[in-house]
Amino acid sequence: MSLQIMRKIKKQTIPLVAFLVIALTVGRADWVNGEKARQSPAPVDSISPMAAPNSLSVSTYTYTIVKSYPHDRHAFTQGLAIDNGVLYEGTGRFGRSTLRRVELGSGKVVKIRRLPDWYFGEGITVYGDRIIQLTWKSKIGLVYDKESFELIREFRYPTEGWGLTHNGIHLIMSDGTATLHFLDVETFKEIKRVEVFDHNGPVSRLNELEYMQGRVYANVWQTDRIAMIDPETGQVTGWIKLEGLLNSENRGESGGFLNGIAYDAENDRLLVTGKLWPLLFEIELKPLQ
Repeated sequence: MSLQIMRKIKKQTIPLVAFLVIALTVGRADWVNGEKARQSPAPVDSISPMAAPNSLSVSTYTYTIVKSYPHDRHAFTQGLAIDNGVLYEGTGRFGRSTLRRVELGSGKVVKIRRLPDWYFGEGITVYGDRIIQLTWKSKIGLVYDKESFELIREFRYPTEGWGLTHNGIHLIMSDGTATLHFLDVETFKEIKRVEVFDHNGPVSRLNELEYMQGRVYANVWQTDRIAMIDPETGQVTGWIKLEGLLNSENRGESGGFLNGIAYDAENDRLLVTGKLWPLLFEIELKPLQ
């Protein structure tokens, strides 16, 4: 065979081999992705930062204290809610978790239900005549009668339970990541999920939640910041900076982080507190110039 013919064969063979390698690689990738999808199918609609618009401006707020109220120094606050002027609180820690009805003016606990020792209580919300409370790692939600605190039923979810609120249509749950889960209020099945982000990327460690005037407010664990989130896109549209609200001396033992948001719609007032804080604050937001 002449040298010229050999060069011609080689020139034609290289593109063919390259094509086969690419085809096999793509086929393998499709198989891997297909297998992954088969094992972990997406059960709900999901909105990610890549799919959401990123054109909204981000506002920053500071605060003024309108009033402060006594708060149980031993309450490891995980959830806070106001319904018809009545304050409800969920507390955590194994062997010490509770659901409470609290007299706002005095901080007195007027009704309490203690959770079994194996539950670590988390976020709560009031929906109609029910109070719904999450647990941390047990992946079990608890539904109570609002007046009697009698346990009505339990439900399960596949993630950790952190914060809980509702928008009047769905329950909205956080799990310590950047994901908000929207649940059916009757079946507790997940309807959709939204990934929360700002200009720096995903915003994780979302903790206690409150729905207020079309936005989800979320404590970011181990910070003194609250994220204001567009529930449709997941974009953070504002940050509330609460540094200095309670000084380090009054925070007591470690773990006394800001956690607990309650919006009193009837009186248009915002209340916040933290784990093991001796005070609960009514605050007014001020745009930070």
